[in-house]
Amino acid sequence: MNVSSAATLKQIWLDNGLPEAALDYADLPEQNSVLSSSFQVGLAAQTSIASAALAAAEIWQQRTGSRQRISVSRLAAEYECTGYFTIDGRLPTAWAKISGLYPCRDGHVRIHANFDHHRDGILSILGLAPGENTQKQQVEAALKSWDADKLETTAAESGLVVSRVRSFAQWDKEPQAAAISDLPLLSITKIGETQPEPFSSVPEKSRPLDQIRVLDLTRILAGPICGRTLAAYGAEVMLVNSPNLPNIEHIIDTSRGKLSVLIDLEKQESRQQLRHLVSDADIFIQGYRPGGLQRLGFTPEELARQRPGLIYVSLSAYSHKGPWADRRGFDSLVQTATGFNHAEAEAAGSEVPKAMPVQILDYASGFFMAFAAQVALLKRAEEGGSWHVQVSLAQTAQWLRNLGRVDDKRAGGRLHFDDVLQTYASGYGELKAMPHAAQFSRTGSTCIKPSVPPGTHEPSWNLNHASEQ
Repeated sequence: MNVSSAATLKQIWLDNGLPEAALDYADLPEQNSVLSSSFQVGLAAQTSIASAALAAAEIWQQRTGSRQRISVSRLAAEYECTGYFTIDGRLPTAWAKISGLYPCRDGHVRIHANFDHHRDGILSILGLAPGENTQKQQVEAALKSWDADKLETTAAESGLVVSRVRSFAQWDKEPQAAAISDLPLLSITKIGETQPEPFSSVPEKSRPLDQIRVLDLTRILAGPICGRTLAAYGAEVMLVNSPNLPNIEHIIDTSRGKLSVLIDLEKQESRQQLRHLVSDADIFIQGYRPGGLQRLGFTPEELARQRPGLIYVSLSAYSHKGPWADRRGFDSLVQTATGFNHAEAEAAGSEVPKAMPVQILDYASGFFMAFAAQVALLKRAEEGGSWHVQVSLAQTAQWLRNLGRVDDKRAGGRLHFDDVLQTYASGYGELKAMPHAAQFSRTGSTCIKPSVPPGTHEPSWNLNHASEQ
């Protein structure tokens, strides 16, 4: 099935009420894919990035009165979605020891154990000793007596992340699949009435999102990618980490362009600190577990009352609807649960489930979050209002599946990372990483602030950060 990038972008663009004339300023070269997949992974990468970039260009047009072209090559988009980076010449380990695919008594499961508490939780369920000394072979042996569906359900009830490998036919029979079947790719809902907030005029040398402030309360890929993308378009992005929660090493790469602060939301005075930051923010991005921020008083409606006109962006694994709305999940787990691992294996002639070549659900969802946040800014400028953006990995998966399959099955090329890597300022060491794939004809799209460790900055919008420029 051959689907053009231009047609795919057009559908996304018009579905969200944006002006068709802007599409004439988007260039989407369609090189052969270098990622081996039976799905339209390259198309998904290219069009999700292009949607975010074109929305930024639309904002720039409103602020300057001029238009500029954006260009996103498929090859550059695929490279960005690999998430490849090195720090001081070292390639970080992507997966913890016991994370991965395992056979059970009646099928396969995928376990996500990159965080110690997730690892120890699943080891406890399996009757194994917690800690890093338990080996993968012990997990394999313990799983021989488990049914895949039973383990998935038991883990979910404990707040852990395990997915049973399903075929598309099996997924389609799940109540959760039915619950999201009619949902759009993303939703942008007005949750409060305010006066319009037109964009301030800026010189043409300015980036599209100059003076836009973003609070980024996310940790695992999709959300951080959203924040990094908005930073690349000129927004002042403040990454808010908890001193009590672990991070994966990808924070080194996804923190490019951001201020980085620590706020302990379990403390009342710290919650007041965050509310103070919200009062001067334009966008609030969160990827907390379902209900996590609600109990702390940071729902979309509550923050919109505090800061009328706020754009509140929520990321979830399986969407805000259905019996799995409260279930945690990551890209690899959603791929597994919704049928992609089974389908990739079939296309490859393998009996062992196979993941897609990159975590495309995370990356595409992150770019769609950035796109939708900017669409909400455009709506706020025209008609006013506070807005709630909702994006989920499962809805992105549904969209990817609907793009169809690649005609030549698993065609792909060889990735040459050394030809693409760029060196970025970093408080972690020498960072070499993938550049943003979107090119603007008149403004830049490179993150200016260096990637720095959590807690480098004080939680204030008013600090002088000129030394980081």
